[in-house]
Amino acid sequence: MNPNPIPSSMSKRRLGSVRPPKRCRSDMDNTSTSDIVIINGNSHPDLANMVADRMGLKNGGCSVFHKSNRETIVEISDSVRGKDIYIIQTGTKDANNNIMELLIMAYACKTSSARSIVGVIPYLPYSKQCKMRKRGCIVSKLLAKMMCTSGLTHIITMDLHQKEIQGFFDIPVDNLRASPFLLQYIQESIPEYRNSVIVARNPGVAKKANSYAERLRLGLAVIHGEQKEAESDEVDGRYSPPPTSAYSNLLGNSVEMCFPAAPRNSTPQHAPISSSSRQRTTSVSVGVPEHPVKVKPPLTIVGDVNGRIAIMVDDLIDDVQSFVAAAEMLKENGACKIYVLATHGLLSSDAPRLLDESCIDEIVVTNTIPHEIQKLQCHKIKTIDISILIAEAIRRIHNKESMSYLFRNVTLED
Repeated sequence: MNPNPIPSSMSKRRLGSVRPPKRCRSDMDNTSTSDIVIINGNSHPDLANMVADRMGLKNGGCSVFHKSNRETIVEISDSVRGKDIYIIQTGTKDANNNIMELLIMAYACKTSSARSIVGVIPYLPYSKQCKMRKRGCIVSKLLAKMMCTSGLTHIITMDLHQKEIQGFFDIPVDNLRASPFLLQYIQESIPEYRNSVIVARNPGVAKKANSYAERLRLGLAVIHGEQKEAESDEVDGRYSPPPTSAYSNLLGNSVEMCFPAAPRNSTPQHAPISSSSRQRTTSVSVGVPEHPVKVKPPLTIVGDVNGRIAIMVDDLIDDVQSFVAAAEMLKENGACKIYVLATHGLLSSDAPRLLDESCIDEIVVTNTIPHEIQKLQCHKIKTIDISILIAEAIRRIHNKESMSYLFRNVTLED
């Protein structure tokens, strides 16, 4: 027997066994601060500071200013070589300057050898110009190409006007949703919300309104009709067809070219067309038929709002004339209170004054766009902070974690 036995703990160490390391918690405090830099432009510095504070980071040293000739100058004081850069820049009423600041900041980081450049754009400018309109163009496609060329490697945005805009980008796009914040506000801040009805101010918002109604187990109402002519109904000079004689000559020549007359002595190679098949073929009058004019009925409400709280939902509040007209229609039909909830509160022109004078009781928007001046002009505007959602998205992307948790229960209608 060995008079000096080796303790069991020492024998295990000699055999090479080591104590397993402690597992780190996956929370905000776990974010590595050595290789992450958050910078921002002039569009929404308050939101950038709130996101940085939630992550326990210091806002990176980046100054963006304009020269006397209105050129944009970007100066980054901290080193970005080999680091992950997150540029927080949203869209405001000064959309063109916001875009140029974002592009120049991204290109400055790209030429300074940054490892990755993520654009955090809570409200994407020009997102409403995502469809072809007459002699215009799809501006969202152009903007996506410019962002990809500037050096951005990832986009984080929120509630795009059309989800198909993600297809314009050649880089990953995470389209976050603000609906959980708005749904929580309805449940906690609207008294007797069980007596509410979700209202879509036009049929285009019916899917979003139906999603809110199903989650809250409330009724749905849709306002149908238009108060004024749409942009697509304006005459732009393309409603002057050629003369009828030109059509007849053109059609006559084309028929002769496509179906030349057969020689008299030639034998037909195919069976002649039967009279019954000719009877089943219809033809229009000379020329191309004109598309019928769309007659839009006056504003009508599909659904019952009498004695109930009406909650209108949308993704953007900019020109508020349609919201005011819809609110007046709801009041005439017996709605006791009217709320308007939206993700982005752009509130251009004299929107605060119109909202303050309207019968709308409360307007609730998130802080994706700065609107402190508008809140001073209209006491009905309230703000929901969504900086925690952006901070969590940045943390997950930086730590290479899955983003699926942020998209739980999200459907195509959301």
